[in-house]
Amino acid sequence: MTWSHVGGAALVACALLLGGCTQEKQNAIKRSIQNWTGTNGILEVYAGDKLVRRFIKIDKMSTAYGTEDGQPRPYRYGYGVLDENLNSVADDGEKRVYFEISDYSTSYVFFESPR
Repeated sequence: MTWSHVGGAALVACALLLGGCTQEKQNAIKRSIQNWTGTNGILEVYAGDKLVRRFIKIDKMSTAYGTEDGQPRPYRYGYGVLDENLNSVADDGEKRVYFEISDYSTSYVFFESPR
C-alpha cells in the first residue's frame, strides 16, 4: 500500500467519525485542530463604531479558565502584534504583545487575515 492510499484511507476514516458526531462535537474538533495548527488572525476592538485597536498575526485566542474550579472565565486572551497605526501591516517597531478582551464589555471582531 502506498502513502497516498494510507492518507486516503485516513481521510475516509476521519470523515466517517465526524459524520457520527453531533454538530457541536464536530465544531469542537474543528476548533481544536485549528488551535493546534494556528491561524493568521486579526482582532479589531471598537469603541462604539470607531476602530481603536488592532492586533494582527494572532495564532489563536484562548478562553481563560479558573485554576481552582476549572470553569471558563468571561474573557479571552492571546498574543499578537499591536498594529499601532491601524494599517494591517506589522511595521518596524510594532511589537508582539499579550492582550485580554472581555466577553461582556468589549466590542470586537476576530477574523482570519485575507492576506
